[in-house]
Amino acid sequence: MASPGFWDRQETAQATVQRVKQLRGWVDPFDALTARVTSAVEMDALLSESPDEEMEGELDRDIEAIESDLDGFELRSLMRGPDDFRDAQVEISAGAGGTEAQDWASMLVRMYTRWAERRGFEVVLLDESQGEEAGIKGATLEIRGQYAFGFLRPETGVHRLVRISPFDSAARRHTSFASVFIYPVVDEEINIEIRDEDLRIDVYRASGAGGQHVNKTSSAVRITHIPTNTVAASQAERSQFKNKATAMKMLKNKLYQIEVEKQNAKRAALDATKSDVSFGSQIRSYVFQPYTMVNDHRTELKIPDVQKVMDGWIDPFIEAYLKRFGAVQSGAAA
Repeated sequence: MASPGFWDRQETAQATVQRVKQLRGWVDPFDALTARVTSAVEMDALLSESPDEEMEGELDRDIEAIESDLDGFELRSLMRGPDDFRDAQVEISAGAGGTEAQDWASMLVRMYTRWAERRGFEVVLLDESQGEEAGIKGATLEIRGQYAFGFLRPETGVHRLVRISPFDSAARRHTSFASVFIYPVVDEEINIEIRDEDLRIDVYRASGAGGQHVNKTSSAVRITHIPTNTVAASQAERSQFKNKATAMKMLKNKLYQIEVEKQNAKRAALDATKSDVSFGSQIRSYVFQPYTMVNDHRTELKIPDVQKVMDGWIDPFIEAYLKRFGAVQSGAAA
């Protein structure tokens, strides 16, 4: 980067800067952990010569914190795919099950929002389509944080809910489904060619709570990429211009991921672990009645505290998946 004429070729320079950013994301935390371990070892040596109960307690707390951060660093080491460091676009859609499925989709939005907030990530609602009676038909979130896509990519698939439906007067047990798709948020410097003639742009009135909140102008925007039949929509803003810009960004993310998946599909290692994302082939089941249990069908990890999971405690599932499949899929993507 210090070479004369480094910025003469913008495309190459941007790629180098991005690579430096990725490498620093590994080197800086490693150096910080190394320094903390060295300091702890030195402190332990001092205390062996001159014991101090208060300082020993402080050292124990430091060691616990170091162990926790080392575990996190080890988990990150499983996310070596070319896009794992990026922000994540989370698309949630209600499936079979009517109002119950729409309520389930809204519960998943809350779950991922709580998970992101616990990690200190930023959550932006890009689009949401309300259900007729309750819940949502679908929503798109952008979760901004270091390695958000790497953490969340194991969440792609069908999520199954089993509970006694609050919308059933007979109090019967219902099974509902919602699909979750995770896309990497593409940086502006990545060039994805989208021709104007390949787009169909529709505008419509944004849905809302009704009454005085009804949008009286056609501010919502839906963009369809005709060659791939890929659709992106946004109605979060009152401005049609802003919604169009957001929808274009969402479309770009989707098209980028489609291209990545085309390349990955050619590799046998990915084919061995790739599951069919369709209803009836769920990756995880959330059972509220007659017992409580969340079961990941890929890793067979089971957690009985379903409420804790719904409050965003999904890290054990992510960690189990990455430890079992992460290296294989990251290698295929690379």
